[in-house]
Amino acid sequence: MNHFANTVLWIYIVLLLAGGLIGFLKAKSQASLIASSIFAALLVLTAVPGLFQPRAALGLSNIVMAVVLVVFAIRLAKTKKFMPSGMLLVMTVIALACRNLS
Repeated sequence: MNHFANTVLWIYIVLLLAGGLIGFLKAKSQASLIASSIFAALLVLTAVPGLFQPRAALGLSNIVMAVVLVVFAIRLAKTKKFMPSGMLLVMTVIALACRNLS
């Protein structure tokens, strides 16, 4: 995985965790905190060099981010509110694009 793709992944992990923490602090949503922590932990495993082959790490991170994308799309469809689901949906699309086009 190249440096740019790895940097994008780490930024996305931080934003994902921050979103879960904000959801917990503002709405007392334990589900947001737990889900963001699990998804972030999976992505951290793919970002650490040496744990997976580079292609496997990219594939696994793409799968995890695709699942996150679906979760945010469902939440956006249910709530019809852009914040926070829509914003995180857009960030996920951008992160996936940057990682796979680099």
